[in-house]
Amino acid sequence: MVQNSQRNITMLMDLYELTMSNGYFSDTYTDEQVVFDVFYRKNPDNAGFSIFAGLEQVIEYIENLHFDEEEIAYLRSLQIFKEEFLTYLSTYQFRGHIEALPEGTIMYPHEPILTVTASIIDAQLIETAVLTILNHQCLIATKAQRIVKAAAGRGVADFGARRAHNVDAAVYGARAAYIGGVASTATVLAGQMFSIPVSGTMAHSWVMYYGDEYEAFKQFASVYPDATILLVDTYDVLHSGIPNAIKLAKEVLIPQGKRLQGVRLDSGDLAYLSQKVRVMLDEAGLSDCKIMASNSLDEYTIRSILQQGGAIDGFGVGERLITAKSDPVFGCVYKMASVKRNGQWEPRIKVSESIEKITNPGRKALYRVYDAKGFAIADLIALADETVSMSAPYRYIHPQKPWKEMYFENCTVKRLQVPVIDGGKRVYPKQSLTDIRKFVQHQIEHEIWREEQRFENPHIHYLDMSPSYYAMKMNLLDKVDKH
Repeated sequence: MVQNSQRNITMLMDLYELTMSNGYFSDTYTDEQVVFDVFYRKNPDNAGFSIFAGLEQVIEYIENLHFDEEEIAYLRSLQIFKEEFLTYLSTYQFRGHIEALPEGTIMYPHEPILTVTASIIDAQLIETAVLTILNHQCLIATKAQRIVKAAAGRGVADFGARRAHNVDAAVYGARAAYIGGVASTATVLAGQMFSIPVSGTMAHSWVMYYGDEYEAFKQFASVYPDATILLVDTYDVLHSGIPNAIKLAKEVLIPQGKRLQGVRLDSGDLAYLSQKVRVMLDEAGLSDCKIMASNSLDEYTIRSILQQGGAIDGFGVGERLITAKSDPVFGCVYKMASVKRNGQWEPRIKVSESIEKITNPGRKALYRVYDAKGFAIADLIALADETVSMSAPYRYIHPQKPWKEMYFENCTVKRLQVPVIDGGKRVYPKQSLTDIRKFVQHQIEHEIWREEQRFENPHIHYLDMSPSYYAMKMNLLDKVDKH
């Protein structure tokens, strides 16, 4: 559940990572330097962008990477590894270099979001764990941002733990959801670990235990007079739940100088019921009482409820957030981009009959290009060692229109990846979750085009190339084709 010295997840890897590393070791390629890129090919839900999340857990994993005696004994029992290789693993430490987007960066398909430069064994052994961490948290953070956007300023709470795929999915899903903009979580462990605000009221079982709904409400208010939020749909919202909530407010809370903070709807036609409930509360002098809603919500149901005039002040979102139910696979991949031979870096490319699966080869730098108003108009891949300057009109290659003369004019540019691990040691300062969340929100409000934020048919954010990088890629494809 928690990546620390008491929990070693080094063995979270596919067997082929070990068998190939054993082979490299046998061929004395232990120190051969390579570059691997992590990227993804498609935004979930056909969205215009995704959110980079999970970097902190990747760093923690790398820092704690080691093989204990128990792991070595298990590998020995498989009888497929040389003893010399097992001895090598017994003192193993990752010594490579990793660059990545700062956590919370808005990102797009086919661009390198994390790059590993390391020995072939170092780079190979971390593949599965890195992908596991990033695929999960990028997915949930992206889904959360969509749900928060649909709520249009109303608070959203993560209610998903009990429907998550396991304990880690619940806890780190809550972390990712908070990065994506969710205001709080019901998962207490996530609150403890990551200082996420926690929220929650009561379950139907509270009402059912006391038998009488009013008595159940009264008991709850006696324990939490300053934070009374009542679940009003156990029996009948309009004929029982809300009348009893109003009675409690008038007979118990108001005489104490307290106010009923809210009611929660967890079933039925939420748009219709919330409008009726709002009228009943207002007529009873409880216009300050908030209406919360839950029950299989996502960005589409929330948007529909609000379009129908739903009078809801906040949403609790569970299974469709924590599992990203509408599109539950993110799809980060880990592909070799370059190999160092005889002191020179040689680019590598994966070619496929599916054009979208052809990789961007070589050592590269990723830039974001901004217009004069500060909005991101494109991302740009260049060679790792070339200079990219927008002090004059900058010619670039649009991969879908390589024949056109195209220029960025009156623009600025920022290199996106930053060092996070150097020589196996953290060089990226630990970020507070609140700061990561604010970083996401700043980009959404001030850098990302509104057209890219549409749920349907969002504007495409293009990944362009410098002329030098494009020429290198085309030359490599030409060589591959001739083979």
